[in-house]
Amino acid sequence: MGELYWWLVAAELALAVVTFVALCFVVAPYGGRHSRPGWGPTVPSRVGWVVMEAPASLAFLAFYLLGAHRFETVPLLFLLLWQAHYVQRAFVYPFLMRSGSRMPVLVMLLAIGFNLLNAWINARWISEYGDYALSWLADPRFWVGVVLFAGGYALNVGSDRILRALRRQGDGYRVPIGGGFRFVSSPNYLGEIVEWIGWAVATWSPAGAAFALYTIANLAPRAVANHRWYRDTFPDYPPERRALLPYLL
Repeated sequence: MGELYWWLVAAELALAVVTFVALCFVVAPYGGRHSRPGWGPTVPSRVGWVVMEAPASLAFLAFYLLGAHRFETVPLLFLLLWQAHYVQRAFVYPFLMRSGSRMPVLVMLLAIGFNLLNAWINARWISEYGDYALSWLADPRFWVGVVLFAGGYALNVGSDRILRALRRQGDGYRVPIGGGFRFVSSPNYLGEIVEWIGWAVATWSPAGAAFALYTIANLAPRAVANHRWYRDTFPDYPPERRALLPYLL
C-alpha cells in the first residue's frame, strides 16, 4: 500500500472537517426548499443528481476491478452493498424526484470530486489492500456492520418514499408524518449515516471510517438546517421532534 493512499484517506478526513465547519454557517443549495440565487449556473436537479452520483457507482466498480481480490467472496459482498446504495441513489432516486427544482453546477462538480476520491479509497481497500478471508463472514464486525447498513438503507429509502408521497398530494410543502419522521426531521439523513457507519464496521477499514465521518460532517448540519426550516415554516410543527437523533439532537 503506497503512501499516496494514506494521503488520500487523510484528505477525506480533512474534507470532513472543512465541510462540517462550512455547513454550520452556509446551507448547501442542493435544490428544493434551500434553493437560492448567487451560486452561479444551475442544472435541473434530476440531471445534477445523476451526474454527481454516477461516479460513486461506476468509478467505484472500475476501481474495484483493478484489485487482486476482486473475485473473492467477501470483497464481492462489499461491492454488492455499495452498489445497492449508489445504483439506487444515482439511477433510481433522481427519476422519482419532483421535476422543476434546480441545482448549482458548482455543487454538482464538488460532489463529483468527492465521489471520485471516496470511490477510490474504498474500492481499492476492499479489493486490493484489505485482507478479507472467507472467515471474515463469521466475524461479529461483519454482521453488525451489515445489519446497520441494511437498517440504515431501509430508513433512508423509506423516508424518501414518504416525502415523495407527501409532495404528490399537492403543491407546496407539508409536514411529513410517519416512519422515522415521528422522531426526527431528517430520517433520510439519519438512515444514510447509519448505513455508512455500518459500512465502516463491516469493512473495519480506514477508508470506511473516513467515509462515515464525512457523512456525519456533511449530513448533520444539513439535518439541523432542515429542522430549523420546518420549525420556521410551520408554526404547529411537532415540538417533540428532533433534527437528527431521536430525543437528543
